Amino acid sequence: MASALQLPMVKQNYHWIDRLAHILLGLIAIVLVYFVALPLGAILIQALQSDSGEFVWLANFVAYAKTPALLGSLWNSLWVSGLVTLIVLPLAFTFAYALSRSCMPYKALFRGITLVPLLAPSLLSAISLIYWFGNQGVLKAWLQSVGIDEIYGAPGVVLAECIAVFPHTLMILVTALSMSDARLFEAADAMGTTAVRKFFTITLPGAKYGLISAAMVTFTLVITDFGIPKVIGGNFNVLATDVFKLVIGQQDFAKGAVVAILLLTPAVLSFGVDNYVSRRQTAMLTARAIPYRAKPSPLFDRLMTLYCAVIALLVLAMLGMAVFASFATFWPYNLTPSLRHYTLGLLDAEVGVAFFNSIKMAGGTALFGTALVFTGAYLLEKTKGMDSLRALVRLLAVVPMAVPGLVLGLGYIFFFNATTNPLNGLYHTLTLLTLCTIVHFYTTGHLTAVTALKALDSEFEAVSASLKVPFYKTFWRVTLPVCTPALVDMARYFFINAMTTISAVVFLYSPETKVASIAILNLDEAGEMGAAAAMAVLIGLASTVATLFFMILAWWVHRRTQAWKT
Repeated sequence: MASALQLPMVKQNYHWIDRLAHILLGLIAIVLVYFVALPLGAILIQALQSDSGEFVWLANFVAYAKTPALLGSLWNSLWVSGLVTLIVLPLAFTFAYALSRSCMPYKALFRGITLVPLLAPSLLSAISLIYWFGNQGVLKAWLQSVGIDEIYGAPGVVLAECIAVFPHTLMILVTALSMSDARLFEAADAMGTTAVRKFFTITLPGAKYGLISAAMVTFTLVITDFGIPKVIGGNFNVLATDVFKLVIGQQDFAKGAVVAILLLTPAVLSFGVDNYVSRRQTAMLTARAIPYRAKPSPLFDRLMTLYCAVIALLVLAMLGMAVFASFATFWPYNLTPSLRHYTLGLLDAEVGVAFFNSIKMAGGTALFGTALVFTGAYLLEKTKGMDSLRALVRLLAVVPMAVPGLVLGLGYIFFFNATTNPLNGLYHTLTLLTLCTIVHFYTTGHLTAVTALKALDSEFEAVSASLKVPFYKTFWRVTLPVCTPALVDMARYFFINAMTTISAVVFLYSPETKVASIAILNLDEAGEMGAAAAMAVLIGLASTVATLFFMILAWWVHRRTQAWKT
């Protein structure tokens, strides 16, 4: 009798827990709508309005098409992005091939060196090129001897972008080449197939989807980059710099919105192609597959070692020049090491405050971004009901991947600067910069969390539900400890990218909330190239320290939460 009376109460309590999960999912949806969908909608509305606020529909696009200078910027963006992709893709593929298909020594060292540029702002490569080949560069005479008058403009943008995007392309291709079945190569060897034929019939077809994805990512990263064209582009205009000039310089918000939509188009197309490719890709490693192991080949291994050494030396030369120039007292007349540029940047130019703002923004992005993304992914993957709301959240979670940071930041100007917006008070605050950065890098964190959660059997939640255990207890006691390594990876990703991002926050800061990456641009505009190099080096150093911290944290977390694996 007593148990019969208790059943309705238990059932009612269970439904209340479901409603709590739906409420939390609804809050995640509201956040994504407010900070992703509405700012992007504000850009579209702005592009269809005149300066007085009247709807003129496509008149702004027609006016843009009739402006030769702006069309020239569009062409410059397209051909530079295409050229960089054509240069970087074979270079990175060869490097990845050496790492995965040879027995050369020092693989970890070579790969580590090529990933170092990820720890610093992309414009560090542009600063280094100026010291190498600029008007007072070390190799200025050599540059002119090969027929290039100056590094400023298209040559500098292309070279700097190649250095900046190489690590991103390499990571994709290493993953693509590591997924190979040794049985295919054994069968080819048994039939006497030559190495060249194996490359074109096994290796390339197996990596074709990775090559397409790498090409799309490289093209998108170049066409949406702002820092490098701003520093070394000179009078060579591209879409990213046009947006900045139109909005900040000319206060022409309508044309700025038009350029932003044009800048968004190739990113959306690249995202669509990459999504199509990922759905078409078939598994390279089945349950019966044998992982490929490279066999020693003295001549081939030496050639691959030499190639990787050359690439690594080029990367070190770029980074090393920036570090050396940051300590040079007065380039190029007095190269005595000193802390003059660090003092100028941190104290005289008050970049110290901006550097501290960057640390705070990166810390907030890592903490709150990881919590928001993982909670949203958990509610999507491990709870039930509200299918229409789930579809909306899933869509908004992947949208940021197709939105360049410059476009997102511009949308935040139009949306949060409006006096009718109840959150107008966030404009120009460090809180909004942090939120914008979280949204900008939301998709990668979301996909990481979803991957980790899908590895957990759904029986955990099924057993918890049968025992009437609330989902949040299962989350806290089971899911969170098991997924802690993924959480550390997400936090590291958010922190490093928040320290180095420029395009996502270039429109949103005030003098009080300026961050270090923006301060580098200001120092460059003021002609303080040495101080700009010093601040870029400091950002790289902070990112390196943070990476080491997260590595130690990951080791500690693994010992505390992953003992069940052994």
